[in-house]
Amino acid sequence: MTTDPGRSAIAATAVRKAYGGHLVLDGIDLDIPAGSVFALLGPNGAGKTTLVQILSTLIRADRGELRVAGHDVVRDPGGVRAAIGVTGQFAAVDGFLTGEENLLLMARLNHLPRSARRRSAADLLERFELTDAARKPALTYSGGMRRRLDLAMTLVGRPRVIFLDEPTTGLDPRSRRTMWEIVRGLVNDEGVTVLLTTQYLEEADRLADRIAVLHRGKLVAEGPPEELKRQVGGGHVTLRFADPRDYDRAARTLDVVSRDDGACTLQIPGGGDVRSLRALLDRLDRASLAVDELRVHTPDLDDVFLALTGSPADPVGRVSPVDPVDPAAPATEQEPAR
Repeated sequence: MTTDPGRSAIAATAVRKAYGGHLVLDGIDLDIPAGSVFALLGPNGAGKTTLVQILSTLIRADRGELRVAGHDVVRDPGGVRAAIGVTGQFAAVDGFLTGEENLLLMARLNHLPRSARRRSAADLLERFELTDAARKPALTYSGGMRRRLDLAMTLVGRPRVIFLDEPTTGLDPRSRRTMWEIVRGLVNDEGVTVLLTTQYLEEADRLADRIAVLHRGKLVAEGPPEELKRQVGGGHVTLRFADPRDYDRAARTLDVVSRDDGACTLQIPGGGDVRSLRALLDRLDRASLAVDELRVHTPDLDDVFLALTGSPADPVGRVSPVDPVDPAAPATEQEPAR
């Protein structure tokens, strides 16, 4: 892949990382434009966290070239660290300090002038809707509040690139959507670049400008969410019939992909566009077939995952762990295969 450091917030070429005989990353190429959200998806143990750790200078790649915010990860790790913020899978918040104290501590660690520390903390507390809880110990915060405080602490140094490693794991749906709004606001309003790793497919679909799928250490697909869905295909229409006789006639008349005789449902190919739906309805009308229910299924990221990795998402949007465990991954990426 040819990258342009002038426009790329993150550029990686032929990145390789192995632990003993286990190859975790095998020739990874990335080119992430500034001011965008890039989502990295993959089953447990696919190497997502390892890649984030390499890009954030926590560990070194065995091979490859990497630049973050214009800085070479190997030759200028200090420049990389000054330009990035990292929010991991678990909130790095001191529960015995108040929200305000956590932010003031980060301000000191980022060498902000004394006069600017309280102003920065107050601004971030307001922005993340934590002002009322500013003087309360963080251990009293809800999960969503702790995650917001964690992200606020990441922003104290005004990073140009933010790594979000499964930032909404364990949050309830409302808190997760609040985090999405905050992340999208950072990108749209401040031009921050976000590299997001997640196993929540809806999260990637909502947030990402581009998505890459990592499987067994390789990037097996990359592109805008809608483009990936189109490439996978698999759109279909499901018809349910109340009258078994109509069901039998329709099964003989239509191009059927699958059928369920017990439920009297037929699945037929179709992209869900207006023209094809109108043609289907006209055909049913001409044949005097009474349809009790019609459902259109267009390809989603579940289909992308199933097609590219062979591992469908479970009902809460987490991918079944089918790959070998990434030795560098935290415990949440080391769940046993179910």
